[in-house]
Amino acid sequence: MNEYLATFHSHFGALSFRKALKERGIAAKLGPVPRKISPTCGTCVFYAHDSAVPADGFELEALYVERNGAWELVYNEER
Repeated sequence: MNEYLATFHSHFGALSFRKALKERGIAAKLGPVPRKISPTCGTCVFYAHDSAVPADGFELEALYVERNGAWELVYNEER
């Protein structure tokens, strides 16, 4: 099982994604975006799953997976 961190363009996007994960039976929690990921304040969603869960429609900014104690970028929305 992999640990994921998803960042969003809005707090609402993070809240909505966490709710969608919980409805699918996937444990998820909100937290502040780690400073190593972004210097700005923001809300992210931490969750564990066998694979990345699609976040279409939730204002996803970026998705990271934890590897060897560090967050590795999996997806980054280019604006």
